Amino acid sequence: MSKSLYETLGVSENASADEIKKSYRKLARKYHPDINKDESAVDKFKEINAAYEVLSDAEKKAQYDQYGDQMFGGQNFHDFAQGQGGGVDLDEILRQMFGGGGGGGFSGGFGGSSAGGFGGFSGPNLDMQTRITIPFMVSVTGGKHNVSVNGQSFDIKIPAGIKSGETMRVRGKGKQHQGQVGDLLIQVEVASSDEYERKGDNLYKTFDVPLKEALFGGKIAIQTPEKEVSLKVPKNTKNGQKFRLKGKGVADRKTALRGDLYLVANVVLPDVDTLDEELRSMMEAKL
Repeated sequence: MSKSLYETLGVSENASADEIKKSYRKLARKYHPDINKDESAVDKFKEINAAYEVLSDAEKKAQYDQYGDQMFGGQNFHDFAQGQGGGVDLDEILRQMFGGGGGGGFSGGFGGSSAGGFGGFSGPNLDMQTRITIPFMVSVTGGKHNVSVNGQSFDIKIPAGIKSGETMRVRGKGKQHQGQVGDLLIQVEVASSDEYERKGDNLYKTFDVPLKEALFGGKIAIQTPEKEVSLKVPKNTKNGQKFRLKGKGVADRKTALRGDLYLVANVVLPDVDTLDEELRSMMEAKL
C-alpha cells in the first residue's frame, strides 16, 4: 500500500515521532519562502506542512497508516496537492479529511464526518461552523478567547501568529447524533490595530521622535508586543526612517521562525509659537 506522506517528509513508515519532527523541521527551514526563493519552494513548503499535520497527530497518522494513499483517490500526495490548486489551504483540507466526527471509524471526504467519503464510508455531517473576531494583539502573542455556540460557552486557545481567514477545529463541539459528535470549525478574523500593521510575519509601528533627539540623537522608550525597549536613535534621524528589531515580529505557526519588528520614525516638530523668542529668531535667521 502506497503511503507517500512519509516520502514527502523523507522518512520511513516506521519512523518515530521524534524522527518525523526532526525531518520536518529540517525540510521546513530548507523550503521556507523567506529562505528559499525558488518558485517551487512555496508549493513544497505547503506539502511539507500538510504532511506533518497528519503524521504528527497520532489519530490522523493511524487512519493514514490504515488506508494509505487511497485517501487521496489513489494518487500520491504530491499529485493530490498539485490538483488542489495554489490558493487552497492543504492543512485545512487534511484536517477535515482526517478530523472526523467521532465513532472510531474513518471519517473520509473533505467535510470531516460528512457523507459520501472514501471507500464507501459514510455518515451524517455533524460538524458546525462559526466565526469569531479576535483582538490584534491576541493574534500576535496568542491567548484565550471565549466562544458561545449551540448553547455552550467555552474558552479556546488562540495560537500565536494566527491570521485572518484561518480556520480552527475544536473537537467534540459540533452536533450530536446516535452517540457521535462532530467538531466546531471556527473561522478567525483578526481585528485591525491602531498601533501596528502586519505584513506577513513582520510588524510595523510608528513612533514619535522629538526634534531634539532627531537632530542630536538620544534614547526613546517604546512599547513592543513583548516589553518596553529603549531605542537609540542616531543624530540626523529622518522622518520615516526605519529601525529593525530582528526576531521581534510574529511567529510562523509552522516553523516557529519569527518575523521582524520595524519601528518607523515620526519626527515631531514643535509649535514655533511656543519656542523661546531668542531661539526662534536665531532659527529664522540661520535656517
